[in-house]
Amino acid sequence: MKLLYVTSTFPYGVGEGFLVSEIAALTRLGNEVAIAPLRRPRRILHADARELRARVEAEPLLSWRVLASALGEILRRPGTCAGLLLKLLRSRSPRILAKNLAAFPKGLWLARRARDLGVEHIHVHWAATTATLGLVAGGLTGIPWSFTAHRWDIAEDNLLALKLRRASYVRAINELGARELTHRGGDGAQVPEVVHMGVELPPIAAARESEDLVFRILTAAFLLEVKGHADLVDALALLVARGHTVEWDVAGDGPLRGRLLEKVADLGVEERVHMLGFVPHHELLSGMRNGKWAAVVLPSIETASGVREGIPASLIEAMAHWIPVVATATGGIPELLEGDAGLLVPPRDSVALADALERLIGDEELRQGLACRGRARVERDFSAGLVAARLQERFQARVKA
Repeated sequence: MKLLYVTSTFPYGVGEGFLVSEIAALTRLGNEVAIAPLRRPRRILHADARELRARVEAEPLLSWRVLASALGEILRRPGTCAGLLLKLLRSRSPRILAKNLAAFPKGLWLARRARDLGVEHIHVHWAATTATLGLVAGGLTGIPWSFTAHRWDIAEDNLLALKLRRASYVRAINELGARELTHRGGDGAQVPEVVHMGVELPPIAAARESEDLVFRILTAAFLLEVKGHADLVDALALLVARGHTVEWDVAGDGPLRGRLLEKVADLGVEERVHMLGFVPHHELLSGMRNGKWAAVVLPSIETASGVREGIPASLIEAMAHWIPVVATATGGIPELLEGDAGLLVPPRDSVALADALERLIGDEELRQGLACRGRARVERDFSAGLVAARLQERFQARVKA
């Protein structure tokens, strides 16, 4: 089957590294997968995404090629294009309307590229502006299209009810997201199906690099409020005060970097915190495979504006590598850690976070049990191969419909 995956920037830029394993697994099943990013940063930063370069339909959001294709589509089917444009005018705010109008020409370009490539199904990641491309391209060509909704893109509600009616298939990555989509859908909407994000399963358990006394933890996430990094700074300071030798690697960058560095300095834990900035996906996986970290920790919160986690790929990947995880009971994380597959603590509770880490530090049997249960949880529901097989079945059913 010829598939076209529409992304935000992947394979370019720092985000969406989780798509490497999904696209690779679909390819192993015999599908031809082309990739069309909404925007194109300058570089492919994830080494494991570079082999996908030949499959990328790389065009900026706006270029002379996009405008030429858009004009050609308008001249070819003026009434349909006008109807699609009118649908975008129903956007619920000026900001979202501006985003959709900016994407409209590229949606027309995408329609032409999909026809030229002989695409049988278009699948979009994110329910926001990328799904606007799917709405336009699918509406113009008649090619069935679907989308995966993650987390913030549901809360943004960019023509979500319309997209739920027009898409041939809707995937949520967790039960919470599926409930939110169903609530927003209304009459005639697709019923979302939960198909988790999948990861590759390493064949053997990780071996620790050393038996030294340092308990090294990792947080791999953008430096955003929803990720709750500040609470882990407080928890780390508590652990140090209790006499534990703990070091924290922070992989990721973002707008809160300066504030976090100030907090680290204020609490006197500069020597324990390593702000690594952006770390390529393959390097994180290599570190996990080689046993660099004793635990992966993500102290996420729900923000005042309602932003919350989906199911973070960094936790799934850690569990796949037999690494214990500690996270907060927010968003889709409890769904991932069901069956005691990880340690859950309340959000915004640095004392509970420190206590959970202290339990891990002092209890090897607990660490081993979490590692085994976490790996089993991923094997059951988060394997890239199983996820790709389910998606392929759904896509094929829509092509034949």
